[in-house]
Amino acid sequence: MTRYLVTGASGLLGLNMSLWLSRTHTVIGAIRQPELAGTPFEVVVTDLAEKGAAGRLVEQARPDVILHCAAMAIVDECESQPELAQRVNGDLPGELAALAARHSIPMVHISTDAVFDGEKGHYKEEDAPHPLSVYARTKLAGEQSVASANPQAIIARVNFYGFSLYGKRSLGEFFVNNLAAGQPVNGFTDVQFCPLFVLDLAGLLVEMVEKRLHGLYHAVSSEALSKYEFAVRIARKFGLDEHLIAPISVLQGGLKAARSPNLTLDTGKLRQALGHATPDQDAGLEKFHQVYRNGYVQKLMAYANQDR
Repeated sequence: MTRYLVTGASGLLGLNMSLWLSRTHTVIGAIRQPELAGTPFEVVVTDLAEKGAAGRLVEQARPDVILHCAAMAIVDECESQPELAQRVNGDLPGELAALAARHSIPMVHISTDAVFDGEKGHYKEEDAPHPLSVYARTKLAGEQSVASANPQAIIARVNFYGFSLYGKRSLGEFFVNNLAAGQPVNGFTDVQFCPLFVLDLAGLLVEMVEKRLHGLYHAVSSEALSKYEFAVRIARKFGLDEHLIAPISVLQGGLKAARSPNLTLDTGKLRQALGHATPDQDAGLEKFHQVYRNGYVQKLMAYANQDR
């Protein structure tokens, strides 16, 4: 069995990734706070932002692969705490990448489509980033620190949705939860993106590791759509009322940090490397609905540590 070290194992990607991997592999999940209990994988509580914590974790876990999912990912919180965002999103990835290089451990670093300003769309890996927010700037700094410290690492720019520990971390579950409760929601008609279902992303990342890829890849859906259309497709898939979704402009959203209007990414490089396209929206939303019907939300909630 391969030993995977997954950082940020209580987050949206980290938890789904850890549960998916633990079916066939050994997983050590690193979390900052003791918010998980009863998981089918080992959990280590550590604050990776502290000096020396990353080195101690790698020494303790002795992984075959490092999947670095941990991040300060709430965009408006990064605006309020730019120094912490730089430490977590910008500096820490480079430290882990250097450790991975020193011990010859394959590593995947998770970045974001938000490194682009969204003026053009259909971005390729070689296009110059232009981040608009503290979150995006620090995530770009993380990419650069990983690439400098460890050219053999995989850097995956992503945008994903799914279900999370507390039901509050993804746009997909936001729409499901509010529409199911009969609550009206806004959908931005002028923001284009390529969201990928989180378990599809998990499979892609493992496939990238197993094929020994390295360097920068866009790991998103092969199909783009607006956030409004995304909400409408979710409503239709789940049998919810799409009339509760108000089509508005992002300029009407009252968001603190600037958002990029067109974050469509070209996945041609990854398609060529893997020999197949990444999933389209219908495929991802079908799986999203299927796990919902099969009680996956309740399964995730059961792993929340009630004593924390």
